[in-house]
Amino acid sequence: MNEQHWAEAIGVFDLETTGIDVTSSRIVSANVSVLDKDGVITSRTDWLADPGVPIPEQAAAIHGITTERARAEGRPSCDVVGEIVDALNALFSAGTPVVIYNAPYDLSLLRHEAERHGIRPIIEPRPVIDPLVIDKAVDRYRKGKRTLDIVAAHYGVELLDAHEASSDATAAGRVAQALARRFPEALSISAADLHDLQVGWCDAQAKSFETYMRTKRGRTDFVASGEWPLRL
Repeated sequence: MNEQHWAEAIGVFDLETTGIDVTSSRIVSANVSVLDKDGVITSRTDWLADPGVPIPEQAAAIHGITTERARAEGRPSCDVVGEIVDALNALFSAGTPVVIYNAPYDLSLLRHEAERHGIRPIIEPRPVIDPLVIDKAVDRYRKGKRTLDIVAAHYGVELLDAHEASSDATAAGRVAQALARRFPEALSISAADLHDLQVGWCDAQAKSFETYMRTKRGRTDFVASGEWPLRL
């Protein structure tokens, strides 16, 4: 009997936050869902948190959640972070691959949030599917940016409400499934094997970017981290 392809049942995860620094930024909203082989949502959980700090205007302009709304409608950050960790741990424990676009950002920020609240963090998230890393690996020389909205459009995936956690998470999952269909030779492997490949791919991509920035942009001290899917 053939083993089920990893893309036939996937978890998806996305955060909207107060900023870009994973060590200091706080979670504002989050989504963990499960998609079937057709990209249909079969399970969905959304969170809105009161991060306990003001949400900068620049961040609110991106995801649309103001400090006032988060304080009025959001739940305590500690409760939200604990529930997100539990939801992801349940998927990983079941062997369900979790799709996270630019995984080191979301997973590293979640880890710092967990530690901030005295919650046991996810130490070794696995298996993770990161469409950003995979797309760069299987279609290396394609021109243009690789933001989620652009990559989703490239693969014919609808992104209805960019920078809304559920929309971004679902679109990332459907992009991963589109990649699996477009590049079966490279991606028809187990989720565990694909996870391991992405570790190497991300490291190589970081080294290539570092070389580019140093030699073409004159940033001789530029350093790019290739750690994946978690950066400590």
